[in-house]
Amino acid sequence: MAERVIITLACNVCKNRNYHFNRSKKLEGKLTIKKFCKKCVKRTDHSETK
Repeated sequence: MAERVIITLACNVCKNRNYHFNRSKKLEGKLTIKKFCKKCVKRTDHSETK
């Protein structure tokens, strides 16, 4: 079985860490998703942080 790792998504505008996901270690590159930020009160790009 593939190992899973917990990642955190942070808003690219205000740098607030809003979301946590599990993902496979096999994936390469950083994840970037458009999600709702409670602090900015709008949809912004969120990228993977540690």
